[in-house]
Formats: sequence, structure tokens, C-alpha cells
Amino acid sequence: MDSGLIGKVEKAHRYALERDRFTFQTMTVTVRGDNDAHDVTLQDGEWRCGCEFFDHHHVCAHSMAIEHLLEGMVPTGTLPVA
Repeated sequence: MDSGLIGKVEKAHRYALERDRFTFQTMTVTVRGDNDAHDVTLQDGEWRCGCEFFDHHHVCAHSMAIEHLLEGMVPTGTLPVA
């Protein structure tokens, strides 16, 4: 392996451990719930989920699970994640 590439691989590993370097701006994640799969989208700092609960409460188990999974790397919703 090329020595320049070895340095880049090492840097990538260091970056990956420093979570504060990353902020997700836009993404779509499919969450497989107990009854169905739901697409949760982050766009312009706001979460959207296709489930009915999200339509009424602007937060749901699917969006909170992603917030918890990516804690510190994505905007948080209106309710705290326990």
C-alpha cells in the first residue's frame, strides 16, 4: 500500500473517533419498526417520518431512535431521548 494512502487511512480512523467533526445535513434512513418500515428524512435541520404518529406529534419512535443512534451528530427533536 502506498505510504500516502496509509496516512489517509490513519487520518480517517482518527476522524471517525472524533464525532464532533461530523454534522449530518441531509439523509434518509429506513427504520424497520415492529409493524412496518418507515423512511425518516433529515432535511434543512428538520426530521420527517412517514408514520402516522409523526404526523400528529412531529416526533416518533423512529426519529428519536435515529437521534439517539447519532447523538451529537444530528439536530435533536423537541423531546429528550432517554
